[in-house]
Amino acid sequence: MPLLLAFILTLAAISGALLLVSPEQRAYAAVEGKKLIYDEAGLLTDEEIAELNALANKLGAEQETDMIVWTTSNPEGGDVKKLTQDFYDDKGPGYDKQHGNAVILTVDMKNREIYLAGFYKAKTYLDDGRLDKIRDRITPSLTDGMYSRAFKMYIETAHRYMKFEPGVNPDNIFFNVGFQLVVSAAIGALIVGAMLRNSGGRVTVGSQTYEDSNSSGLLEHYDHHVNTTVTKRKIEKPSSGGGGGGGFGGGGTTGGGHSHSGSRGSF
Repeated sequence: MPLLLAFILTLAAISGALLLVSPEQRAYAAVEGKKLIYDEAGLLTDEEIAELNALANKLGAEQETDMIVWTTSNPEGGDVKKLTQDFYDDKGPGYDKQHGNAVILTVDMKNREIYLAGFYKAKTYLDDGRLDKIRDRITPSLTDGMYSRAFKMYIETAHRYMKFEPGVNPDNIFFNVGFQLVVSAAIGALIVGAMLRNSGGRVTVGSQTYEDSNSSGLLEHYDHHVNTTVTKRKIEKPSSGGGGGGGFGGGGTTGGGHSHSGSRGSF
């Protein structure tokens, strides 16, 4: 009976963990809040703008950071990084104050470039490396013209990454819920298996039962060193020229004196 009870409790614990759903996976309620989606290039429908704006307000509030999307046709052909910096200086976004915590995704449709910038808290929790990861994640959808999907992915990923302390890889498999459930199930199975094995009685036959101590032993052993060969190969350094789709630019400081992290690339 104790074994059966333990098995049932283990299954119940695993089943309960499977039923847990993260806030990102729940249907979010519509949030009346500040404007965070600036679709000046006309890439989204009114419904998509409303949904994305509600999502950005909800998840941004949880991280106390404005999560902004700005699309522009860039008629004057300005540099996407400078455009983002000027946007921050001019609009002054911030969760609780002007020029405060904010992360901005700028989409330049003229030059087919994007730039992500994190300010203040977002600069710390969304450094250049994490912004590179977000950019890599959303670029395929942008290339395919699936803009709403890309912007939703950007908001949700930025929100998730900000849950982790700086310097931690947020994509580490040990932080993956699915991996944790698999490990939990495996541990539960091992515990139940051990209990079942120990309940079957003591095994008295071992490796020495059939061993002849008079004839067993190491007969012969030797090592023979032949030679050692060392091969040297020159490793060429990559050229300084940029490649399509690669990240470049990093962070910087706006004309108004606000420093930020950054990631830049084409799509």
